[in-house]
Amino acid sequence: MKKNTIRNAFKMKLKPGFEAEYKKRHDEIWPELLELLSDTGIQDYSIFLDEETLTLFAVQKISEDFNHDLLPNHPIVKKWWTYMADIMDTNPDHSPVAMPLKEVFHLD
Repeated sequence: MKKNTIRNAFKMKLKPGFEAEYKKRHDEIWPELLELLSDTGIQDYSIFLDEETLTLFAVQKISEDFNHDLLPNHPIVKKWWTYMADIMDTNPDHSPVAMPLKEVFHLD
């Protein structure tokens, strides 16, 4: 039986001049990070860039039993955050500054 999923969306901010580098790093995303995301219940994950504001818009489907505390404490995720910290707005722990977005419309 397939688990139910929840749509999750948030925005982040890219530093000026790093549009191509951000895309390159995601084109070369580490296989172990992809596996971790999938294993923890994240699927159908996309990130879009608003080139005028450098706002990154992420949308993903997460399993309804997704553990929100697991990924921020995982060594692979912490390593990725450190790798990405030079090109995006981050918190002191190198996690991206992320603002949750409220869903106001959806069409299947």
